[in-house]
Amino acid sequence: MTSPFAARNQRATLYAKVGLETDVQAASPHRLVAMLFDGVFDAMAQASAAIQAQNVELKGRALTRAVRILDEGLRAGLDLSAGQLATDLRELYGYVCMRLTQANLRSDLTAIEECQRLLTPVREAWTAIAGTPAAQGDGARRAA
Repeated sequence: MTSPFAARNQRATLYAKVGLETDVQAASPHRLVAMLFDGVFDAMAQASAAIQAQNVELKGRALTRAVRILDEGLRAGLDLSAGQLATDLRELYGYVCMRLTQANLRSDLTAIEECQRLLTPVREAWTAIAGTPAAQGDGARRAA
């Protein structure tokens, strides 16, 4: 016999997924990058909590998710022809991916905190330009 709460939890998860998919489909390129940053920071926070709770499985899933968002989302979306900033961001994202992988291997909270400190100014700068005309066009995603 299954728990009535299991079905409720499954429905809640499904609704959350549909809501996220709707947000992604309606989002501007600038908002999509902001959502990627939100995802990275959420995954790092989950990993930190999992390390503190000694939940190895959750730590691994969260850090893998953070690395994938950085590498396949933020880093892959860079337009390297846009100049030195894009190249610097590529190197920063690569470094943070390496540190998060090390954090996963060693359950290293300090490494996760370092990554949060390194990415916070980039995230804040991205948020700060949200209302500018450049953020409304397609060029905004390439420079993230």
